[in-house]
Amino acid sequence: MIPARLEGRHRRSWREELADAITDPRELLEILALDPAWLSPALAAAARFRLRVPRSYVSRMRPADPRDPLLRQVLPLGEELLDAPGYSGDPLGEAGANRAPGLLHKYRGRALLVTTGACAVHCRYCFRREFPYDAQTSGGGRWAEALAALAADASIEELILSGGDPLSLSNARLAALTASLAPIAHLKRLRVHTRTPVVLPSRIDDEFLQWLAQLAWPAVVVVHVNHAREIDADVAAGFARIRATGAQLLNQSVLLAGVNDDEDTLAALSTALFAVGALPYYLHLLDRVRGASHFDVSEARGRELVRKISARLPGYLVPKLVREEAGATGKTVLS
Repeated sequence: MIPARLEGRHRRSWREELADAITDPRELLEILALDPAWLSPALAAAARFRLRVPRSYVSRMRPADPRDPLLRQVLPLGEELLDAPGYSGDPLGEAGANRAPGLLHKYRGRALLVTTGACAVHCRYCFRREFPYDAQTSGGGRWAEALAALAADASIEELILSGGDPLSLSNARLAALTASLAPIAHLKRLRVHTRTPVVLPSRIDDEFLQWLAQLAWPAVVVVHVNHAREIDADVAAGFARIRATGAQLLNQSVLLAGVNDDEDTLAALSTALFAVGALPYYLHLLDRVRGASHFDVSEARGRELVRKISARLPGYLVPKLVREEAGATGKTVLS
């Protein structure tokens, strides 16, 4: 049952919902009727990487269940404060891939633009939780330098809009960005990486869809769903509207201990994604960012799970198991 204070949130604008996101662990524990013993470690972890979660996403969680797989992705835990060997603030070596403020060029033919440091939700396993957004975010006047570097490299045919989350930007700012990209003749494709349609489905409004439909390039929207229960009727409707613009819709997940590290959960996720028009694309092993070691699932376990779901699902519903490694020329495909 949805708590009364969460009812009716879908009738508000996405900006109002975003501004009203839960940022205090006390409120999250109160809404979900969780044991107050969770508060002290949550406050300590949130002081290092703050809590942020939209109420529409919280409404899909099971009250009084600290092991709820949606809650586990957003609730700050004391384990985040542990110093785990092999975990760092820049697990993918992105500092070495920086071409201009906010422009990362790791793979041949593709570049990534960090459009903003803002996200609708703060996932506790986020590999950019320590990213230096103040210095690197391509906002305001900094876009000019990043776009100039992009225009000067004819080998880059695809641009990925990332962040943060690019859908944290207004539709007007998205339109201004893509208008600035339009004169770059060697760009052939545009990709948008976003979790916002999953945690804040009201963001998929008419103006956004108009922007997406009128892009000068074929567009791919890569969403981020880790568990089938993240997909409710509003999310499904948003995905359908995205697909109606002609954009390709893909999903990438992260394999997370206590969230989706079992065969039945992964199979249900792939089936649910296909039902709403999103093709399972990647299943990432955890990027070893400081504070996320409690989410780690071993490569051996990941391979075993992919073998199991391959035996029960058609190939197009089985995501590629991958690891991203600093300095590599592409993702390492493990399955």
